[in-house]
Amino acid sequence: MRFKIHSIVAAIAFFSSIDAKAQGCEPVTYDGYTYKVVQIGDQCWFAENLRTRRYANGDAIPVDSSDEQLSEMNQGARVVYGEDERCNNKSPDGDACDPNWSLKEYGRLYNSLAMNDGRGLCPSGWHVPTDGEFMTLEMELGLSEVECNTVFWRGTDQGTQLKATYGWNDDGNGENSSGFSGLPGGVRLFDGRFRGAGTYGVWWSSSPVGSEFWNRTLFDVGSDITRHNSGSGTFLSVRCLKD
Repeated sequence: MRFKIHSIVAAIAFFSSIDAKAQGCEPVTYDGYTYKVVQIGDQCWFAENLRTRRYANGDAIPVDSSDEQLSEMNQGARVVYGEDERCNNKSPDGDACDPNWSLKEYGRLYNSLAMNDGRGLCPSGWHVPTDGEFMTLEMELGLSEVECNTVFWRGTDQGTQLKATYGWNDDGNGENSSGFSGLPGGVRLFDGRFRGAGTYGVWWSSSPVGSEFWNRTLFDVGSDITRHNSGSGTFLSVRCLKD
């Protein structure tokens, strides 16, 4: 009987994989990086943070190395956590102040002007998810529609379902039952400081709220999901969603 049960489970997994690939949910290569993807409900997500140095049309995304430069550029920009002396936060599994390590582990951080640029930050056929599309993900993991539309700390164990099984401070690792593999890539603040690697991960949505945009945050100390908003001077992580 045990053999039969295991065979049935294996068959379900096999055909689920076929179905996911039929919907185009398979690894994507973009700007020299090949990304793992994951099917969650009817959605197909990148299973790691974006690292691109270019927009979808091939134009380079400028590197921002200082808050003074950002204020002068007033355009889309990218950074790698810890690429200047203002990095003062280390992760538990490595040195987030080493940009080579943090790029490999966390991907790049982008300001909202890059995230919302009409040239496209994600590869063709993919896009930065809207606030509503994040809600679809959250409801697939058990969050109610009413809770989805609230702000700050929401849900029960949805954050645990999204967090990777390693890399989080204070015994905050997740179960990653969703396959999202969320890691605490931190942020770069409007004043140029890097903060939060190992403690929290923050992902842009493309939906505006006033002059800012909604985002989602996972914390080491929490098992839920935070919904709030950030402005153009903050650099956050990006996950791409299949069109």
